[in-house]
Amino acid sequence: MQRQVIIDCFPESVRKYRRGYAIVAVDVIRATTSAVTVAARGGRCIPVASVDAALRMRQRLRNALLAGEIGGETAPGFEINNSPAQLDAHDLRDRPVILLSSSGTRLICEAKGSDIVHLACFRNYAWVARYLEGWHSCVAVIGAGSRGEFREEDQMCCTWIARDLLETGYEPGDLQTIDIIKRWRRTGPEAARNGKSADYLRRSGQMEDLEFIMSHINDLRSAYVMQGDEVVEWNEAEAAATFQGNNGTYRSSGAFPRC
Repeated sequence: MQRQVIIDCFPESVRKYRRGYAIVAVDVIRATTSAVTVAARGGRCIPVASVDAALRMRQRLRNALLAGEIGGETAPGFEINNSPAQLDAHDLRDRPVILLSSSGTRLICEAKGSDIVHLACFRNYAWVARYLEGWHSCVAVIGAGSRGEFREEDQMCCTWIARDLLETGYEPGDLQTIDIIKRWRRTGPEAARNGKSADYLRRSGQMEDLEFIMSHINDLRSAYVMQGDEVVEWNEAEAAATFQGNNGTYRSSGAFPRC
């Protein structure tokens, strides 16, 4: 069966890939960077889609830290912004992080209930394809989008994951995927500094996040997935046991679901 990777954008697109696809959620500036940063430090991260959902989740979690933004600004009643730099510096011991963003956490929450949901950003993009290859024949790499736009940094990250999968034998799923890969496949991470998201961080005095993102490139040699409501580090042994329990649905034996 032909292996396929497709690039798409916006939380609303998830419904097209709920079954038969591994979904990779990408929101470089800033939600997926924040989420994997918490998980990489051994903390608990629970993405939510709205302020109301965050407040409901806080009632269930003792001493939770509310971190999030609406329109780029810290959400009302939250302790800190959706800030990977601040989260990396925060003492997260015994403090689960409830994470909210305008688009990225909406994308993640829309994808929950799909076959599997990976989170990717500049910190781990080179490793995501390595974990996907051999486990999933159909991959949808989805950018969160912002203000109705597929932002440059997300196109870049999506492209690099798709490009690496193409090099292992996957095929592009549509013409849009081909066009995006052609545009960004040879572009380096520094190009993200020229995008609208980076410009917003500069104008709003949130440069610490831009510098954090640009100074942490492929420093995490791991993949991160949604397990229930939480972001966790991918564990291949556990995944193998799970997939075997599902009659080998995702095993590299070739018993893949149809795209």
